[in-house]
Amino acid sequence: QVQLVESGGGLVQPGGSLRLSCAASGTIFSINAMGWYRQAPGKQRELVATITSGGSTNYVGSVKGRFTISRDSAKNTVALQMNSLKPEDTAVYYCNAEIKNRPWTTLTNYWGQGTQVTVSS
Repeated sequence: QVQLVESGGGLVQPGGSLRLSCAASGTIFSINAMGWYRQAPGKQRELVATITSGGSTNYVGSVKGRFTISRDSAKNTVALQMNSLKPEDTAVYYCNAEIKNRPWTTLTNYWGQGTQVTVSS
């Protein structure tokens, strides 16, 4: 019913920048929170940043001051600007969105397929 498609991952040197984008499409009545999570090899998936429909943001401590999350509610998109990247930021990054498909349905959690971010010299 809903697809989340991410783009923008890749290989970057330490100190560099990348911008991830995610577009939601399909049967969408409204979107509550949107966010980015990441999973490094051998580790659990962790929250990176979230943004509510009202624009309130939340970040994991390790990325505060370096990453910025933003959204375009008219286009159902969310972006993550990542600056001053470190090798420990290397992970697969997943887009997440809490979506109501119809006015009468409850919120459903949707995930993108993931995009690889590698920070290495």
